[in-house]
Amino acid sequence: MNSKIIDKLGLITLRDRKVAMVRSHNKTLFYIPGGKRELNETDEQALCRELDEELTLTLHLDSIRFYGEFIGLADGKQDGTQVRIRCYFADYDGSPIPAAEIAELAWLDSHDRPLCSATAAIIVSQLQQDGLIN
Repeated sequence: MNSKIIDKLGLITLRDRKVAMVRSHNKTLFYIPGGKRELNETDEQALCRELDEELTLTLHLDSIRFYGEFIGLADGKQDGTQVRIRCYFADYDGSPIPAAEIAELAWLDSHDRPLCSATAAIIVSQLQQDGLIN
């Protein structure tokens, strides 16, 4: 069994007691918007870049605050690869608008857990436990 861990960053965006999730083309499951850091990027720099690329959001750098780190099986990997997502809250300008690589943006709550990747489902459970989503 492989012990590889994919390191990612994600933005928790809440509205009406739901969390924003995205789904890529040719995928069936939703995940927290964000992605991998590039060489020498800080969490904040990578998060800002990824959210601009995925949802055309400009994050306010001074508002970024850590929420939690979540680990689960990576979607679409059959070798036991896991994904670790360091999640943050942040203020931003504008409204989330999916970029070309994003097939769908959805606002989900705990009832939608079956639509989420394994790690996103863990995050949804924590958000519900913390009273942030239904």
